[in-house]
Amino acid sequence: MKLLSLYGHGVACGFPSPADDHKEAALSLDQHLITSPAATFLARSNGDSMQGLGIFDRDLLVVDRSLTPVHGDVVVVALDGQLTCKVLDRHKGRLLSANDKYEPIPIWEGQELIVEGVVKASVRYHRPC
Repeated sequence: MKLLSLYGHGVACGFPSPADDHKEAALSLDQHLITSPAATFLARSNGDSMQGLGIFDRDLLVVDRSLTPVHGDVVVVALDGQLTCKVLDRHKGRLLSANDKYEPIPIWEGQELIVEGVVKASVRYHRPC
């Protein structure tokens, strides 16, 4: 998807920028968000458990399966067949929410845990879809 950048380094959110003379050509979200197209998928977030990290209900998640998840990554996992988006705590073997309303989810031995991918970015809609 190609977007037109109005200003060299971004769009002013206050008064109009005097940088109008330095307009860029097209910007591609694919170039910025997707480094491994064959391993990347999009998912829609559901719920409020990741709000502390800026992931809100109905946001679009850019998930990369080619990345090896490390401690502290935001990941999409299938835990006993249920998909969820959480922070990976490898040190204590658990999944963390980014909302104090939710307790950590321990990962028990024998439990089926499949890391579907690492969340590289999220896109928030400012107008209802």
